[in-house]
Amino acid sequence: MKNIKLSIEKAFGFVSEQNVDAYKTQIATANAALHNGTGKGNVFLGWLNLPSSIDITHLSDIENTAKILRDNCEVVVVIGIGGSYLGAKAVIDALSNSFDWLQTVRKSPVVVYAGQNIGEDYLYELQEMLKTKKFGLISISKSGTTTEPALAFRLLKTQLEEQQGKAVAKNLIVAVTDKARGALRTLAVQEGYKTYVIEDNIGGRYSVLSPVGLLPMAVAGFDIRQFVDGAVKMEKICGLETSFEENPAAQYAAVRNELYKIGKKIEILVNFHPKLHFIGEWWKQLYGESEGKENKGIFPAAVDFSSDLHSMGQWIQEGERSIFETVISINESNYIKVFPTSEDNLDGLNFLAGKRVDQVNKMAELGTMIAHIDGGVPNLKIELPCLNEYYLGQLLYFFEKACGLSGYVLGVNPFDQPGVEAYKKNMFALLEKPGFEAETKAIKARL
Repeated sequence: MKNIKLSIEKAFGFVSEQNVDAYKTQIATANAALHNGTGKGNVFLGWLNLPSSIDITHLSDIENTAKILRDNCEVVVVIGIGGSYLGAKAVIDALSNSFDWLQTVRKSPVVVYAGQNIGEDYLYELQEMLKTKKFGLISISKSGTTTEPALAFRLLKTQLEEQQGKAVAKNLIVAVTDKARGALRTLAVQEGYKTYVIEDNIGGRYSVLSPVGLLPMAVAGFDIRQFVDGAVKMEKICGLETSFEENPAAQYAAVRNELYKIGKKIEILVNFHPKLHFIGEWWKQLYGESEGKENKGIFPAAVDFSSDLHSMGQWIQEGERSIFETVISINESNYIKVFPTSEDNLDGLNFLAGKRVDQVNKMAELGTMIAHIDGGVPNLKIELPCLNEYYLGQLLYFFEKACGLSGYVLGVNPFDQPGVEAYKKNMFALLEKPGFEAETKAIKARL
C-alpha cells in the first residue's frame, strides 16, 4: 500500500532548505531521547511503540466488547474530555457518512459524546433523546473524578439503570480507566463493568491507539485492525533508524520550528474535505497542550476550506504575516460525482460540465495555496491517498511522533500540561469544594 506524503518545498521561499537541513543533528538527538527515554516527560512515552505492541488478542477482545454494544444499543455515549474523546470522534467523523444521523435503518449504533462540556442544555437534550433509546456508555477517565466527565457519567449511569435495570445496565457500561486505582476503577470493580486500561505512561492526547480510541471506533463499525496497521507502518517510517530525508515526522518538526524562529507563530491546519473537521480539533489539542509552555509554542488553529475561505480567508490572505499553513489533502474521493450540463447556463458553470466535483475542489485547493504563498503564507502539505482507516492510522501517529520531536526541539516537555490545572483550582474554589476553603476565601476576596 501507499503511504501518506509530506511536502515542505513551498516553505522554502520563506526559510532556506539549508536552515531546515541544519536541524538534522538536533532532530536525531530528539529522536534518540524519545526512544531511549532520556528526555523530558519520559514517563509518558507509552504511545511511542504502542502500535507495534498491540496484539491480535487485544484487538479481538475490543471487537467482541464492541459487538455487545452494537447488538444491544441504538446509541452509545462516549464520556470523556480532551484526548479521552477527540481522537475517537476525529476518526469516526472522518469515516462516517456525512448524513448518518438521518439514517433510519442502521448497521451500527449512533455514537454521541458527553463529558466534554458542562452545558446544562446539552445534557438535558441528550438525556431527553435517550429516554426512548436503548443506549450504552463508554466512560473514559483515568481518575474518574475529572469534573466534566464525572458529572455526565453520574447523570447517564443513573438514567441507564432506571430505564434498563441495574442487572442489564452493568453489561452496557464499559470503563476505560486506570489499571489499579481511582474512582472509576473502584466503581467498575464494585458493579462488574467490562474494563480496559489506560496505561500510566500514555497521556490522554496520545491515547487514540489505545482502547480510548479503538473501542469507540469499533462500536461505530470501523476496522480498527487497519487503523492499527497504518500506525504500525508510520511508526516504522518515523523510527530511530530512518534518515532525516525519509522521515516525515522529522522534517515536519524541523520546518515548523524554523518557521517559528522567523516569526511564524500561528500554524493553521487546513482541510478541503469537510469530514476532517475533528482531525483539526484533535490536532489542536495535541500541539497546543504539548508545546504551549514557558511562554513558547506555535498557536495551533484549524480551518475548513473552502467554507472558511469565505470568512477567515480574508485574514489569512492579508492579515498579520505571523502564520503558516499545513494542508491535509485527500488524493482520491471515495465516490464520483460529475457536474452536469445546463441548457440555459444561467449560472455560467457549463465550463465545468463533465468534470468531477473533486476536480473543482482540487483546483480550489491549488489556487488557494498559490494565493496564500503569494500573500506571504508558507504552505506545507500532507497527502493521503484516500480517506480510510489505514491512512488515518498513519496520519495520527505521524502527528504524535512529530509532536514529540518538535517539543524537544523547542525545549519544552511535550508530555505534561501543568497549565490545565489553573482553571480547575479556581472552579473548585468558587464551587466551595471541600479541601479548598483557603482558596475559596482568597478568590471571593478578589471578587
